[in-house]
Amino acid sequence: MFYRRKFYIVKNEFVEVFNAHFNNTNLPNQLKHGARFVGRWMKEIDDRTTEIFAIWEYDSYGDYKEIEANVRSDEAHVKRVQDWYKQHGGKQHVFSEYISEVRNEEIKSTVK
Repeated sequence: MFYRRKFYIVKNEFVEVFNAHFNNTNLPNQLKHGARFVGRWMKEIDDRTTEIFAIWEYDSYGDYKEIEANVRSDEAHVKRVQDWYKQHGGKQHVFSEYISEVRNEEIKSTVK
């Protein structure tokens, strides 16, 4: 199995908008292409920012790469994402004003 954690630091005033985007746009598309969703959580860091992260499961790293390629080549999904960014001032604006950190990383179990 291959597990990945997608991690964000988001300004608190954008958390609700960001979570709605995940639930309405990103989650359905990931599931459509075969990703297995373990869960998504958030934890307030301070009065300005919140950590949000999701855990995903795949049969292998190769399956992950194939699913991600399919997600990114889904034209209807790409349009929805582009429209969402436009609605919020553009991708550069979203990342300069609301999202201060993003990580996409493999995680490994400590249980044998």
